[in-house]
Amino acid sequence: MKEECLICKAPLKYLEVEEGMECAICHRKENSKTRCVKGHYVCNECHTAGIDAIIGICLKEITKNPVAIIEKMMEQPFCHMHGPEHHVMVGSALLTAYKNAGGDIDLQQALVEMMNRGKSVPGGACGFWGACGAGISAGMFVSIISKSTPLASEPFALSHLMTSKALGEIGAVGGPRCCKRDSYLSILAAIDFVMEHLGIVMEKPEIVCSHSAQNNQCIGKRCLFAKGNH
Repeated sequence: MKEECLICKAPLKYLEVEEGMECAICHRKENSKTRCVKGHYVCNECHTAGIDAIIGICLKEITKNPVAIIEKMMEQPFCHMHGPEHHVMVGSALLTAYKNAGGDIDLQQALVEMMNRGKSVPGGACGFWGACGAGISAGMFVSIISKSTPLASEPFALSHLMTSKALGEIGAVGGPRCCKRDSYLSILAAIDFVMEHLGIVMEKPEIVCSHSAQNNQCIGKRCLFAKGNH
C-alpha cells in the first residue's frame, strides 16, 4: 500500500501557516503545517518510534558501503517511505561506513550525537526550510567526524561545503520530495567529498531504486536511480 497518512493512508496536506494539531497516536498538542486530508496528524516523535535501533544496527556492521547500511535501515519497521527518520539514517550510515573504511572516530559516541542532531530536524524541512534533512544529515556527519564547532575554522568550512554539495545534488533533480532519492543523493555526494577532502575511501555502489511503488509522487525516469536508467 502506498504510504501517506500513517493512520489511514489518506494523502497528506501541507498548510500555508501552522495550525494547532493533536497527534493521533500520543495526543501531544503542537503546531504544524502537515496533516492528512482527513485531519490526522502524527508528531515527529511518534513517526520515528523505534529509531533508536539505528545505533545497534550500525555497531554490528563491517561494510564500507553506506548505501548497503542505510538500505538495512530502510527495511526496519521504524522507516517509512518518507519521514524525519531519514535525517538520522543518512548521517548514521555514513559514520558507520567511514569508521569501517579506516576513519578515526568513536563510532558509538558519534552515532549518539548523530541521533540527537538528526532528530532535531523536523519533517517537511525540505519544503519549508529550503534544506532537505537528508542533505543536512550529510553535513552533520562531516561536522561530527571533523569535530566542528561554531568557533572552528577548517571543520566549520568542511561541514558547510558538505551540506551545500548534498543540497546542490538534491536541488538539481528538483521536487516533489522523495526521502529515499534525497538520502541516496546525499550519501553519494558525501562519499566523493570525504575521499577528496579527508582521504577516506568508502564503497560507492550503483543504486537502483526499489521503493518507487510506495511513492505516490515518484518522478519516474527523471530520477537517477529509476530502473532502466542504468
